[in-house]
Amino acid sequence: MDPDLAMAIGMVLGVFSIPSIISAFSEGHPPRVATFTLMASGGLMVWAISTKPGGYSFGDLPEVLVRVIARYVS
Repeated sequence: MDPDLAMAIGMVLGVFSIPSIISAFSEGHPPRVATFTLMASGGLMVWAISTKPGGYSFGDLPEVLVRVIARYVS
């Protein structure tokens, strides 16, 4: 797995975990699955940042996401 793919998957998992966290708190349940998803997301993003030479800047993130989607769609 290359760092760009790990970063893209980490970003998507992080965004998808937010509604799960809100739903769990609003229903009074502990957010176990959301917490695991958020930790996996953070782990993927930290691995991607530490593996890629030079890391990522905040401005690079949309380009990374588009590049990964374009690579696997076409």
